[in-house]
This record gives sequence, structure tokens and C-alpha cells, in this order.
Amino acid sequence: MATLTNTAAQWSQVSLANSNSKLLTKITAWADGQAPNRTLWFMVSLIAQGVLFLPIPAVLLYYFNAPIAVLAVTLGLFFSNIISGMGGAGIRVMLGFFAVSILAHLLMILVFTI
Repeated sequence: MATLTNTAAQWSQVSLANSNSKLLTKITAWADGQAPNRTLWFMVSLIAQGVLFLPIPAVLLYYFNAPIAVLAVTLGLFFSNIISGMGGAGIRVMLGFFAVSILAHLLMILVFTI
């Protein structure tokens, strides 16, 4: 039993960070700086969703014969934005849902119109 020792673990200074960590740090710092404007971002998200994104499934379904899943994706993103804003989610979550909904709708438009 004389060979057993109880020493503290020494962790080396290995950086596991991604090469895009500087960009991610800037984005999260910007999002954290928008925390006082949570209500404004919630209203911008609701207006943009209601005016710009909710008509997209109607156009894609009627003119481009898109599947009904387009409507399910749009309504899911719309209600997730509402629930995150009204449920007291943090600013990063609210802006993240808004960004995901923008990207998802742009992708749907590109897929079904091209």
C-alpha cells in the first residue's frame, strides 16, 4: 500500500476553444448587451413573424405545391417565439429563436422556389 498516493489532479492549459470563438464571443456579448431591450426584441420578433413569416406557408403551399410540413414548421417557430418571449426566457434564447426562424424561412423559400 505504500505505492498509493493521493495527489491533486493537475490540468494542463489546453485550449479546447473553436477557431470561431472570437466571433461567438462577440455575438454573445452583443446579445447580452441587448438585455435591457428584451421587450423591444420580443415585439420586433412578433411583428416580423406575423407580417413576414406567417404568409410564407400560404404562398409556398398554394403556388409551389410545398408539403404541409412547411406550415407546421412555421407555426412551431412562431409559437416558440411567443412562448420564449412571454415565458421570461433570456435575451440569448429570444434572439436565438428569432435567428433560427429567419434562417429556417429563408431556407424554405430557397428550397421550394428554386
